[in-house]
Amino acid sequence: MVTQKVVIKNPTGLHLRPAGNLCKEAMKFRSMITFTFRENTANAKSVLSVLGACVKSGDEIELICEGEDEEEALESLVAAIESGLGE
Repeated sequence: MVTQKVVIKNPTGLHLRPAGNLCKEAMKFRSMITFTFRENTANAKSVLSVLGACVKSGDEIELICEGEDEEEALESLVAAIESGLGE
């Protein structure tokens, strides 16, 4: 299991489009990918779960990747979030 904290940079937070992009990126990997935010855990492969976390711009989440490709998954997701998830 690998974890890393990352700050959401999108001006509008994780609304539908960036949440979808995060899920699409997470689905590329076989590892279980979740994130924690304010005592809640969300499945990064589920758009509804990501939207339900209500993550806003400037919020810090902790990505958790667990599985055979966990290192690559964490690296890829952190890069995607830091680049703004397509926004």
